[in-house]
Amino acid sequence: MNRLQRGLATARQILESGELEQLQIKASDFISQRAGNESGATRIEQMSVLLDEAAELLNRNFQQRESSGQIANVISPVVIPRDPRSSFWIVITIVLVVIGLIGWLFSLLIDTVSFGFTNLSLVLFGPHYWLLVVGYVVYSLWRNTFIMVPDGCQALITRFGKLEEIAPAGRKILLDPWKRVSYIVNVTREYPYNAPIREAPTASRVNASVDLFLQFKIEDPAAFIFTLGGAKGFQEKLQNAVSEVTRALIYEQRAEAIYDLVGESTQNLLSTLNQQFLPAVRFVNANITHAEPSSQEYRIDLAKPEMIRVAKEAYTYEYQLALRKEQDEGDLNRELTSLREQLSAIQAEIATYQAQIDTAREREIHRANAYASQLLSEAESAARANAALLEAQALDIRAVGAARYPEILQYRYQQDILDRLEAVADHLPQIVQVSGSDDTVIDYLALAQRMLGITDTQLYSPEDVTAIRSRMQEIRQRILARTEQIKQVIAGGSDQTDTKGDNQ
Repeated sequence: MNRLQRGLATARQILESGELEQLQIKASDFISQRAGNESGATRIEQMSVLLDEAAELLNRNFQQRESSGQIANVISPVVIPRDPRSSFWIVITIVLVVIGLIGWLFSLLIDTVSFGFTNLSLVLFGPHYWLLVVGYVVYSLWRNTFIMVPDGCQALITRFGKLEEIAPAGRKILLDPWKRVSYIVNVTREYPYNAPIREAPTASRVNASVDLFLQFKIEDPAAFIFTLGGAKGFQEKLQNAVSEVTRALIYEQRAEAIYDLVGESTQNLLSTLNQQFLPAVRFVNANITHAEPSSQEYRIDLAKPEMIRVAKEAYTYEYQLALRKEQDEGDLNRELTSLREQLSAIQAEIATYQAQIDTAREREIHRANAYASQLLSEAESAARANAALLEAQALDIRAVGAARYPEILQYRYQQDILDRLEAVADHLPQIVQVSGSDDTVIDYLALAQRMLGITDTQLYSPEDVTAIRSRMQEIRQRILARTEQIKQVIAGGSDQTDTKGDNQ
Protein backbone atom coordinates (compact mmCIF):
# COMPACT_ATOMS: atom_id res chain seq x y z
CA MET A 1 0.00 0.00 0.00
CA ASN A 2 2.82 2.37 0.86
CA ARG A 3 4.53 1.70 -2.44
CA LEU A 4 1.29 2.35 -4.31
CA GLN A 5 0.86 5.64 -2.50
CA ARG A 6 4.44 6.61 -3.27
CA GLY A 7 3.95 5.75 -6.94
CA LEU A 8 0.82 7.88 -7.08
CA ALA A 9 2.63 10.73 -5.37
CA THR A 10 5.52 10.50 -7.84
CA ALA A 11 3.11 10.47 -10.79
CA ARG A 12 1.32 13.50 -9.35
CA GLN A 13 4.62 15.34 -8.99
CA ILE A 14 5.53 14.52 -12.57
CA LEU A 15 2.19 15.82 -13.85
CA GLU A 16 2.52 19.00 -11.80
CA SER A 17 6.15 19.60 -12.82
CA GLY A 18 5.34 19.50 -16.54
CA GLU A 19 8.12 17.05 -17.32
CA LEU A 20 5.77 15.14 -19.62
CA GLU A 21 5.94 18.07 -22.00
CA GLN A 22 9.61 17.32 -22.44
CA LEU A 23 8.72 13.83 -23.70
CA GLN A 24 6.59 15.15 -26.51
CA ILE A 25 8.18 14.30 -29.84
CA LYS A 26 9.04 17.36 -31.87
CA ALA A 27 9.98 17.30 -35.52
CA SER A 28 12.69 19.89 -34.85
CA ASP A 29 14.52 17.31 -32.71
CA PHE A 30 14.93 15.00 -35.70
CA ILE A 31 16.65 17.23 -38.19
CA SER A 32 19.00 15.30 -40.39
CA GLN A 33 22.62 15.60 -39.42
CA ARG A 34 23.41 16.68 -42.92
CA ALA A 35 21.03 19.65 -42.50
CA GLY A 36 23.18 21.11 -39.73
CA ASN A 37 26.55 19.78 -40.86
CA GLU A 38 26.50 19.79 -44.60
CA SER A 39 29.14 17.59 -46.17
CA GLY A 40 29.54 18.36 -49.84
CA ALA A 41 30.71 16.03 -52.55
CA THR A 42 34.24 16.04 -53.92
CA ARG A 43 34.94 17.35 -57.41
CA ILE A 44 38.05 16.23 -59.30
CA GLU A 45 39.48 18.72 -61.76
CA GLN A 46 42.55 19.04 -63.90
CA MET A 47 43.64 22.66 -64.20
CA SER A 48 46.01 24.47 -66.50
CA VAL A 49 48.67 26.31 -64.53
CA LEU A 50 52.25 27.44 -64.86
CA LEU A 51 54.80 24.74 -64.26
CA ASP A 52 56.16 26.58 -61.21
CA GLU A 53 52.69 26.55 -59.57
CA ALA A 54 51.93 22.89 -60.35
CA ALA A 55 53.35 21.53 -57.05
CA GLU A 56 51.15 23.80 -54.90
CA LEU A 57 48.01 23.00 -56.84
CA LEU A 58 48.62 19.23 -56.81
CA ASN A 59 49.02 19.12 -53.04
CA ARG A 60 46.06 21.14 -51.88
CA ASN A 61 42.30 20.99 -51.92
CA PHE A 62 39.89 23.84 -51.45
CA GLN A 63 36.17 24.39 -51.10
CA GLN A 64 34.08 25.97 -53.81
CA ARG A 65 30.38 26.76 -53.87
CA GLU A 66 28.62 25.27 -56.84
CA SER A 67 25.75 26.72 -58.82
CA SER A 68 23.29 24.61 -56.79
CA GLY A 69 24.43 26.35 -53.62
CA GLN A 70 26.23 23.36 -52.12
CA ILE A 71 29.86 23.48 -51.15
CA ALA A 72 32.16 21.08 -53.00
CA ASN A 73 35.68 20.03 -52.05
CA VAL A 74 37.87 20.46 -55.11
CA ILE A 75 40.99 18.34 -55.61
CA SER A 76 43.36 18.31 -58.55
CA PRO A 77 45.56 15.20 -58.80
CA VAL A 78 46.61 16.13 -62.34
CA VAL A 79 47.44 19.49 -63.92
CA ILE A 80 48.15 20.62 -67.47
CA PRO A 81 51.25 22.82 -67.28
CA ARG A 82 51.83 25.62 -69.67
CA ASP A 83 55.06 25.05 -71.64
CA PRO A 84 57.73 27.24 -70.00
CA ARG A 85 59.74 27.20 -73.20
CA SER A 86 59.16 30.22 -75.41
CA SER A 87 59.79 30.78 -79.15
CA PHE A 88 59.93 34.51 -78.79
CA TRP A 89 63.72 34.35 -78.63
CA ILE A 90 63.75 33.23 -82.30
CA VAL A 91 61.89 36.39 -83.33
CA ILE A 92 64.31 38.50 -81.32
CA THR A 93 67.24 36.74 -82.98
CA ILE A 94 65.85 37.35 -86.48
CA VAL A 95 65.25 41.01 -85.66
CA LEU A 96 68.80 41.40 -84.36
CA VAL A 97 70.25 39.75 -87.51
CA VAL A 98 68.18 41.97 -89.80
CA ILE A 99 69.17 45.09 -87.85
CA GLY A 100 72.83 44.01 -88.03
CA LEU A 101 72.74 43.45 -91.80
CA ILE A 102 70.88 46.70 -92.63
CA GLY A 103 73.08 48.69 -90.25
CA TRP A 104 76.22 47.14 -91.70
CA LEU A 105 75.14 48.05 -95.28
CA PHE A 106 74.31 51.66 -94.38
CA SER A 107 77.50 52.11 -92.37
CA LEU A 108 79.50 50.58 -95.24
CA LEU A 109 77.83 53.08 -97.67
CA ILE A 110 78.73 55.96 -95.38
CA ASP A 111 82.32 54.74 -95.11
CA THR A 112 82.52 54.59 -98.97
CA VAL A 113 81.12 58.10 -99.47
CA SER A 114 83.51 59.53 -96.88
CA PHE A 115 86.52 58.09 -98.82
CA GLY A 116 87.78 56.15 -95.83
CA PHE A 117 87.60 58.92 -93.22
CA THR A 118 85.03 56.90 -91.15
CA ASN A 119 84.85 53.21 -90.23
CA LEU A 120 81.30 52.91 -88.82
CA SER A 121 80.68 49.45 -90.29
CA LEU A 122 83.43 48.01 -88.13
CA VAL A 123 82.71 50.06 -85.01
CA LEU A 124 78.94 49.50 -84.82
CA PHE A 125 78.36 46.23 -86.56
CA GLY A 126 81.72 44.57 -86.36
CA PRO A 127 82.49 41.08 -85.06
CA HIS A 128 81.58 42.07 -81.48
CA TYR A 129 77.96 42.68 -82.51
CA TRP A 130 77.63 39.24 -84.07
CA LEU A 131 79.29 37.61 -81.05
CA LEU A 132 76.58 39.13 -78.84
CA VAL A 133 73.88 37.77 -81.16
CA VAL A 134 75.44 34.31 -81.07
CA GLY A 135 75.70 34.44 -77.24
CA TYR A 136 72.02 35.35 -76.94
CA VAL A 137 71.08 32.43 -79.19
CA VAL A 138 73.17 30.00 -77.13
CA TYR A 139 71.65 31.24 -73.84
CA SER A 140 68.09 30.94 -75.22
CA LEU A 141 68.72 27.40 -76.44
CA TRP A 142 70.12 26.40 -73.02
CA ARG A 143 67.25 28.07 -71.18
CA ASN A 144 64.58 26.18 -73.19
CA THR A 145 66.08 22.72 -73.01
CA PHE A 146 65.06 21.63 -69.43
CA ILE A 147 62.01 21.57 -67.18
CA MET A 148 61.51 20.85 -63.41
CA VAL A 149 59.05 18.11 -62.39
CA PRO A 150 57.70 18.62 -58.77
CA ASP A 151 58.58 16.14 -56.05
CA GLY A 152 56.16 13.20 -55.77
CA CYS A 153 54.89 13.73 -59.34
CA GLN A 154 55.48 12.28 -62.77
CA ALA A 155 55.37 14.20 -66.06
CA LEU A 156 53.84 12.79 -69.26
CA ILE A 157 55.95 14.02 -72.18
CA THR A 158 54.27 13.87 -75.60
CA ARG A 159 55.24 14.68 -79.16
CA PHE A 160 52.46 15.64 -81.48
CA GLY A 161 49.93 14.15 -78.95
CA LYS A 162 51.71 10.83 -78.63
CA LEU A 163 53.11 9.74 -75.30
CA GLU A 164 56.88 9.59 -75.62
CA GLU A 165 58.10 9.35 -72.05
CA ILE A 166 57.07 9.41 -68.38
CA ALA A 167 59.58 11.59 -66.53
CA PRO A 168 60.10 11.19 -62.76
CA ALA A 169 60.44 14.09 -60.31
CA GLY A 170 63.44 16.35 -60.82
CA ARG A 171 65.19 18.04 -63.72
CA LYS A 172 64.39 16.85 -67.25
CA ILE A 173 66.23 17.97 -70.40
CA LEU A 174 64.17 18.34 -73.58
CA LEU A 175 66.37 18.87 -76.58
CA ASP A 176 63.57 18.21 -79.02
CA PRO A 177 61.59 21.45 -79.34
CA TRP A 178 58.51 19.48 -80.45
CA LYS A 179 58.29 17.58 -77.21
CA ARG A 180 56.25 19.09 -74.42
CA VAL A 181 54.99 18.25 -70.95
CA SER A 182 51.31 17.53 -71.41
CA TYR A 183 50.36 16.37 -67.88
CA ILE A 184 51.87 16.31 -64.41
CA VAL A 185 50.30 13.70 -62.12
CA ASN A 186 50.83 13.31 -58.38
CA VAL A 187 51.51 9.62 -57.73
CA THR A 188 52.35 9.72 -53.99
CA ARG A 189 49.52 11.60 -52.32
CA GLU A 190 46.35 9.81 -51.17
CA TYR A 191 43.45 12.03 -52.16
CA PRO A 192 40.19 12.13 -50.13
CA TYR A 193 36.93 11.68 -51.98
CA ASN A 194 33.53 12.13 -50.37
CA ALA A 195 30.61 10.54 -52.22
CA PRO A 196 27.20 11.24 -50.63
CA ILE A 197 24.28 9.10 -51.86
CA ARG A 198 20.81 10.59 -51.38
CA GLU A 199 17.46 8.91 -51.56
CA ALA A 200 18.57 5.31 -52.16
CA PRO A 201 15.90 2.67 -51.42
CA THR A 202 16.46 0.10 -48.69
CA ALA A 203 15.03 -3.39 -48.37
CA SER A 204 12.07 -1.85 -46.48
CA ARG A 205 11.32 0.46 -49.44
CA VAL A 206 12.32 3.41 -47.33
CA ASN A 207 14.84 5.77 -48.82
CA ALA A 208 18.09 6.34 -46.98
CA SER A 209 21.10 8.65 -47.28
CA VAL A 210 24.67 7.45 -46.95
CA ASP A 211 27.98 9.31 -47.05
CA LEU A 212 30.90 7.27 -48.37
CA PHE A 213 34.43 8.48 -47.79
CA LEU A 214 37.23 7.15 -50.05
CA GLN A 215 40.97 7.60 -50.30
CA PHE A 216 42.71 6.85 -53.58
CA LYS A 217 46.17 7.13 -55.08
CA ILE A 218 47.15 7.26 -58.76
CA GLU A 219 49.63 4.48 -59.53
CA ASP A 220 49.80 4.60 -63.34
CA PRO A 221 49.55 8.19 -64.60
CA ALA A 222 49.48 7.11 -68.27
CA ALA A 223 46.53 4.78 -67.69
CA PHE A 224 44.86 7.48 -65.60
CA ILE A 225 45.09 9.99 -68.48
CA PHE A 226 44.67 7.87 -71.55
CA THR A 227 42.51 4.99 -70.21
CA LEU A 228 40.27 6.62 -67.62
CA GLY A 229 40.12 9.92 -69.49
CA GLY A 230 41.93 12.16 -67.02
CA ALA A 231 40.26 13.87 -64.09
CA LYS A 232 36.89 14.37 -65.73
CA GLY A 233 36.61 10.83 -67.04
CA PHE A 234 37.81 9.35 -63.76
CA GLN A 235 35.24 11.35 -61.79
CA GLU A 236 32.39 10.23 -64.00
CA LYS A 237 33.43 6.59 -63.81
CA LEU A 238 34.02 6.86 -60.06
CA GLN A 239 30.61 8.45 -59.42
CA ASN A 240 28.91 5.70 -61.40
CA ALA A 241 30.84 2.97 -59.63
CA VAL A 242 30.30 4.43 -56.15
CA SER A 243 26.63 5.00 -56.82
CA GLU A 244 26.24 1.45 -58.03
CA VAL A 245 28.03 -0.29 -55.15
CA THR A 246 26.63 2.01 -52.47
CA ARG A 247 23.05 1.70 -53.65
CA ALA A 248 23.49 -2.05 -53.76
CA LEU A 249 24.79 -1.97 -50.22
CA ILE A 250 21.86 0.20 -49.05
CA TYR A 251 19.40 -2.04 -50.76
CA GLU A 252 20.67 -4.99 -48.71
CA GLN A 253 19.84 -3.18 -45.45
CA ARG A 254 16.54 -2.71 -43.69
CA ALA A 255 15.58 0.87 -42.94
CA GLU A 256 15.76 0.50 -39.16
CA ALA A 257 19.24 -1.07 -39.47
CA ILE A 258 20.63 1.57 -41.81
CA TYR A 259 22.42 3.25 -38.87
CA ASP A 260 24.53 0.10 -38.44
CA LEU A 261 26.30 0.81 -41.75
CA VAL A 262 28.42 3.46 -40.02
CA GLY A 263 31.67 1.81 -39.05
CA GLU A 264 30.96 -1.47 -40.83
CA SER A 265 33.63 -3.21 -42.86
CA THR A 266 33.82 -1.95 -46.44
CA GLN A 267 36.43 -4.37 -47.67
CA ASN A 268 34.11 -5.79 -50.34
CA LEU A 269 33.31 -2.32 -51.59
CA LEU A 270 37.03 -1.51 -51.68
CA SER A 271 37.81 -4.67 -53.61
CA THR A 272 35.07 -3.93 -56.15
CA LEU A 273 36.39 -0.43 -56.80
CA ASN A 274 40.01 -1.61 -57.13
CA GLN A 275 38.96 -4.25 -59.65
CA GLN A 276 37.40 -1.53 -61.78
CA PHE A 277 40.13 1.13 -61.58
CA LEU A 278 43.43 -0.73 -61.25
CA PRO A 279 46.15 -0.36 -62.47
CA ALA A 280 45.44 3.36 -62.96
CA VAL A 281 44.06 4.12 -59.49
CA ARG A 282 44.23 2.20 -56.20
CA PHE A 283 41.68 2.81 -53.45
CA VAL A 284 43.38 2.46 -50.04
CA ASN A 285 40.54 3.26 -47.66
CA ALA A 286 36.74 3.37 -47.61
CA ASN A 287 34.47 4.35 -44.72
CA ILE A 288 30.78 5.04 -44.35
CA THR A 289 30.71 8.21 -42.24
CA HIS A 290 26.98 8.81 -42.13
CA ALA A 291 23.82 6.78 -42.72
CA GLU A 292 20.20 7.55 -41.84
CA PRO A 293 16.69 7.28 -43.29
CA SER A 294 15.91 10.20 -45.55
CA SER A 295 12.36 10.64 -44.24
CA GLN A 296 12.04 12.73 -41.10
CA GLU A 297 8.72 11.05 -40.16
CA TYR A 298 10.34 7.64 -40.36
CA ARG A 299 13.19 8.81 -38.11
CA ILE A 300 10.60 9.98 -35.60
CA ASP A 301 8.85 6.59 -35.73
CA LEU A 302 12.14 4.83 -35.14
CA ALA A 303 12.94 7.02 -32.18
CA LYS A 304 9.63 6.61 -30.37
CA PRO A 305 10.26 3.16 -28.77
CA GLU A 306 13.74 4.22 -27.78
CA MET A 307 12.48 7.44 -26.21
CA ILE A 308 9.78 5.56 -24.31
CA ARG A 309 12.35 3.07 -23.06
CA VAL A 310 14.68 5.86 -21.98
CA ALA A 311 11.85 7.71 -20.25
CA LYS A 312 10.76 4.54 -18.47
CA GLU A 313 14.29 3.89 -17.27
CA ALA A 314 14.61 7.52 -16.17
CA TYR A 315 11.43 7.48 -14.10
CA THR A 316 12.25 4.05 -12.69
CA TYR A 317 15.61 5.36 -11.64
CA GLU A 318 13.97 8.47 -10.15
CA TYR A 319 11.49 6.32 -8.20
CA GLN A 320 14.34 4.17 -6.91
CA LEU A 321 16.19 7.28 -5.89
CA ALA A 322 13.13 8.54 -3.97
CA LEU A 323 12.79 5.19 -2.16
CA ARG A 324 16.47 5.17 -1.40
CA LYS A 325 16.21 8.72 -0.12
CA GLU A 326 13.37 7.80 2.25
CA GLN A 327 15.25 4.77 3.50
CA ASP A 328 18.35 6.83 4.04
CA GLU A 329 16.35 9.51 5.88
CA GLY A 330 14.78 6.83 8.13
CA ASP A 331 18.19 5.34 8.86
CA LEU A 332 19.59 8.76 9.58
CA ASN A 333 16.70 9.60 11.93
CA ARG A 334 17.14 6.34 13.82
CA GLU A 335 20.84 6.88 14.05
CA LEU A 336 20.25 10.47 15.20
CA THR A 337 17.86 9.26 17.93
CA SER A 338 20.39 6.67 19.08
CA LEU A 339 23.10 9.31 19.18
CA ARG A 340 20.87 11.63 21.19
CA GLU A 341 20.18 8.86 23.73
CA GLN A 342 23.91 8.20 23.99
CA LEU A 343 24.45 11.92 24.46
CA SER A 344 21.87 12.04 27.30
CA ALA A 345 23.48 9.05 29.03
CA ILE A 346 26.90 10.65 28.72
CA GLN A 347 25.59 13.95 30.09
CA ALA A 348 23.97 12.11 33.10
CA GLU A 349 27.21 10.26 33.74
CA ILE A 350 29.14 13.52 33.56
CA ALA A 351 26.69 15.11 36.08
CA THR A 352 27.17 12.14 38.46
CA TYR A 353 30.93 12.42 38.25
CA GLN A 354 30.74 16.18 38.74
CA ALA A 355 28.61 15.75 41.88
CA GLN A 356 31.07 13.20 43.23
CA ILE A 357 33.91 15.57 42.49
CA ASP A 358 32.12 18.48 44.24
CA THR A 359 31.36 16.30 47.29
CA ALA A 360 34.95 15.09 47.52
CA ARG A 361 36.23 18.62 47.18
CA GLU A 362 33.95 19.93 49.94
CA ARG A 363 34.96 17.02 52.16
CA GLU A 364 38.62 17.76 51.62
CA ILE A 365 38.05 21.47 52.20
CA HIS A 366 36.33 20.75 55.54
CA ARG A 367 39.06 18.34 56.48
CA ALA A 368 41.73 20.89 55.62
CA ASN A 369 39.92 23.63 57.54
CA ALA A 370 39.62 21.37 60.63
CA TYR A 371 43.26 20.47 60.40
CA ALA A 372 44.17 24.15 60.00
CA SER A 373 42.02 25.06 63.02
CA GLN A 374 43.70 22.33 65.02
CA LEU A 375 47.13 23.56 63.97
CA LEU A 376 46.10 27.16 64.77
CA SER A 377 44.87 26.18 68.26
CA GLU A 378 48.03 24.25 68.89
CA ALA A 379 50.10 27.15 67.64
CA GLU A 380 48.19 29.65 69.79
CA SER A 381 48.55 27.38 72.85
CA ALA A 382 52.23 26.96 72.19
CA ALA A 383 52.58 30.72 71.62
CA ARG A 384 50.78 31.55 74.84
CA ALA A 385 52.89 29.02 76.75
CA ASN A 386 56.06 30.41 75.20
CA ALA A 387 54.91 33.99 75.94
CA ALA A 388 54.23 33.02 79.56
CA LEU A 389 57.62 31.34 79.71
CA LEU A 390 59.35 34.42 78.30
CA GLU A 391 57.38 36.74 80.52
CA ALA A 392 58.30 34.68 83.61
CA GLN A 393 61.90 34.62 82.38
CA ALA A 394 61.82 38.40 81.99
CA LEU A 395 60.34 38.90 85.47
CA ASP A 396 62.96 36.66 87.01
CA ILE A 397 65.75 38.45 85.14
CA ARG A 398 64.27 41.78 86.20
CA ALA A 399 64.05 40.53 89.78
CA VAL A 400 67.67 39.43 89.69
CA GLY A 401 68.70 42.82 88.24
CA ALA A 402 66.65 44.67 90.83
CA ALA A 403 68.13 42.59 93.62
CA ARG A 404 71.66 43.22 92.37
CA TYR A 405 71.21 46.90 91.45
CA PRO A 406 68.11 48.40 93.15
CA GLU A 407 69.31 51.95 92.26
CA ILE A 408 68.66 51.30 88.64
CA LEU A 409 65.08 50.39 89.39
CA GLN A 410 64.67 53.47 91.52
CA TYR A 411 66.15 55.62 88.75
CA ARG A 412 63.81 54.16 86.23
CA TYR A 413 60.90 54.73 88.57
CA GLN A 414 61.84 58.40 89.03
CA GLN A 415 62.33 58.77 85.29
CA ASP A 416 58.87 57.41 84.70
CA ILE A 417 57.39 59.90 87.20
CA LEU A 418 59.09 62.80 85.42
CA ASP A 419 57.77 61.64 82.06
CA ARG A 420 54.25 61.54 83.40
CA LEU A 421 54.60 64.97 84.94
CA GLU A 422 55.90 66.40 81.70
CA ALA A 423 53.00 64.89 79.87
CA VAL A 424 50.41 66.55 82.11
CA ALA A 425 52.28 69.79 82.77
CA ASP A 426 50.12 71.82 80.36
CA HIS A 427 46.96 70.68 82.05
CA LEU A 428 47.96 71.51 85.65
CA PRO A 429 46.54 74.67 87.29
CA GLN A 430 48.64 77.82 86.90
CA ILE A 431 50.36 78.88 90.14
CA VAL A 432 51.54 82.50 90.54
CA GLN A 433 54.00 83.48 93.23
CA VAL A 434 53.18 87.03 94.55
CA SER A 435 55.80 87.38 97.26
CA GLY A 436 59.37 88.05 96.22
CA SER A 437 61.20 86.65 99.30
CA ASP A 438 63.38 83.58 99.15
CA ASP A 439 61.62 81.89 102.04
CA THR A 440 58.42 81.51 100.07
CA VAL A 441 59.90 79.64 97.07
CA ILE A 442 57.40 77.20 95.58
CA ASP A 443 58.58 73.66 94.78
CA TYR A 444 56.66 73.00 91.59
CA LEU A 445 57.83 69.38 91.35
CA ALA A 446 56.66 68.50 94.80
CA LEU A 447 53.45 70.43 94.22
CA ALA A 448 52.83 68.50 90.99
CA GLN A 449 53.47 65.19 92.73
CA ARG A 450 50.95 66.04 95.40
CA MET A 451 48.43 67.19 92.80
CA LEU A 452 48.80 63.88 91.01
CA GLY A 453 48.86 61.84 94.21
CA ILE A 454 52.45 60.60 93.74
CA THR A 455 54.43 60.05 96.89
CA ASP A 456 58.17 60.27 96.88
CA THR A 457 58.84 56.88 98.44
CA GLN A 458 61.42 54.17 97.78
CA LEU A 459 60.38 51.48 95.24
CA TYR A 460 62.07 48.73 97.17
CA SER A 461 62.73 48.90 100.83
CA PRO A 462 65.91 47.42 102.20
CA GLU A 463 63.88 44.54 103.51
CA ASP A 464 62.48 43.93 100.06
CA VAL A 465 65.96 43.95 98.59
CA THR A 466 67.19 41.59 101.25
CA ALA A 467 64.33 39.22 100.61
CA ILE A 468 64.91 39.31 96.92
CA ARG A 469 68.62 38.72 97.26
CA SER A 470 67.94 35.73 99.52
CA ARG A 471 65.93 34.21 96.65
CA MET A 472 68.49 34.97 93.91
CA GLN A 473 69.88 31.47 93.88
CA GLU A 474 66.41 30.03 93.38
CA ILE A 475 65.60 32.60 90.71
CA ARG A 476 68.85 31.88 88.87
CA GLN A 477 68.02 28.17 88.84
CA ARG A 478 64.68 28.95 87.27
CA ILE A 479 66.32 31.27 84.73
CA LEU A 480 68.81 28.55 83.73
CA ALA A 481 66.04 25.98 83.47
CA ARG A 482 63.91 28.30 81.36
CA THR A 483 66.96 29.11 79.19
CA GLU A 484 67.15 25.52 78.03
CA GLN A 485 63.44 25.50 77.39
CA ILE A 486 63.67 28.77 75.42
CA LYS A 487 66.52 27.35 73.28
CA GLN A 488 64.41 24.28 72.55
CA VAL A 489 61.49 26.51 71.68
CA ILE A 490 63.68 28.59 69.32
CA ALA A 491 65.14 25.44 67.72
CA GLY A 492 61.61 23.97 67.34
CA GLY A 493 60.39 27.20 65.77
CA SER A 494 63.24 27.09 63.17
CA ASP A 495 62.46 23.44 62.35
CA GLN A 496 58.77 24.23 61.98
CA THR A 497 59.63 27.19 59.70
CA ASP A 498 61.81 24.95 57.47
CA THR A 499 59.08 22.29 57.39
CA LYS A 500 56.47 24.87 56.34
CA GLY A 501 58.79 26.14 53.63
CA ASP A 502 59.28 22.59 52.31
CA ASN A 503 55.52 21.94 52.48
CA GLN A 504 54.86 25.17 50.62
